Amino acid sequence: MHILVLGAGVVGVTTAWFLRQQGYDVTVVDRQSNAGTETSYANGGQISVSHAEPWANPSAPLKVLKWLARSDAPLLFRPSMDPAQWRWAIAFLRQCTSARAAHNIRQIVRLGTYSRECLQALRKDTGIEYSHLERGILHFYTNPAEFESALEPARIMRELGCDRQVIDADHAVELEPALAPVRHRIAGATYTSEDESGDACQFTQALAKKAQDAGVEFLYQTDILGFENTRDRVLGVNVIRAGKHQTLHADSYVLCLGSFSAILARKLGLFLNIYPAKGYSITVPVKNEEAAFNVSLTDDEFKLVFSRLGDRIRVAGTAELSGYSRELNLARCRAIVRRTAELMPEAGHWEQSEFWAGLRPATPSNVPYIGKSHFGNLYLNTGHGTLGWTHSCGSAAALTDIVAGRKPDVEFAFTGL
Repeated sequence: MHILVLGAGVVGVTTAWFLRQQGYDVTVVDRQSNAGTETSYANGGQISVSHAEPWANPSAPLKVLKWLARSDAPLLFRPSMDPAQWRWAIAFLRQCTSARAAHNIRQIVRLGTYSRECLQALRKDTGIEYSHLERGILHFYTNPAEFESALEPARIMRELGCDRQVIDADHAVELEPALAPVRHRIAGATYTSEDESGDACQFTQALAKKAQDAGVEFLYQTDILGFENTRDRVLGVNVIRAGKHQTLHADSYVLCLGSFSAILARKLGLFLNIYPAKGYSITVPVKNEEAAFNVSLTDDEFKLVFSRLGDRIRVAGTAELSGYSRELNLARCRAIVRRTAELMPEAGHWEQSEFWAGLRPATPSNVPYIGKSHFGNLYLNTGHGTLGWTHSCGSAAALTDIVAGRKPDVEFAFTGL
């Protein structure tokens, strides 16, 4: 069977890899000149099962209202005339109940735990290098109310097998001495020892090379326009490649185009409630090794994640619901620099920060679409939001099982099943 994978980000490339490992002929199509150069390029770098609390939770509506007037707010909603934005926002509010938030945490933790296991197995089998660290993730809180609100989600995660332990400030500093200068400000923390970090772009490009060596064909610099289809099957994908209009044919198709999946799916009459949440990151060289962290960190109050990537520091976060533009909002970039420099002034050369923005494909629940569409030969692996790197290997392994007619090894609310 020949399968066409649409998208060469971390989700698309892992999908191609797992499909190829099961013997399928695979072609990957992407508009960029290399794999992993859009949303996977400079994300937060965390493999974070512990980052499972969805944005949609009981405290979110009031926070969003409070943040509307702040250009540097952690979650910024910029209202527009786009009907897709409002459909997403209304669905988001419906997910903000305690019961739905708990349900979504369960889905996200199960998929995350399984995905981390799949990544570890892949790393062992291939020897792939991507500046990874296995030192856990430490969530710290400088706001007592934020710490209190984290206790119940952490309890649910522990029940599901994610060992997110609640610890005090002294234990947090013991685990990560770089936090010592702000010890007096830490209200509490949680620590998940099994979580990891690593450079998603390095991983994606290295895995794409291994996939290519294994027989996967990559068609880069190819713009995807739409489909040829019947009422219940996809017949081909219309593209522009080397300036020429072509139709690419396969037996089955997998949609892995991140935020752009929803736009393309609409051409088939298929509604995916995915909206781009623009995220920002800074990447800076380490300044003082003793002052720089090695345990991956999460600042939940400011929605920032910190990863150590060799001699670089990556800090990423915030979400801006403002459409498909990837234009930098410098106020948001500077807010990341300001908060990070305040916490760890000697860790990095903050004045050398490289700014980046990417569109994360968010669903209202933070639960991705993985499974079969109502088109008999079209599969979905998209809508992973901030957790595309965390969920990529597990999503790809599960989708490969679905394509093969097997039940995946993870308990998850798969699409179309």
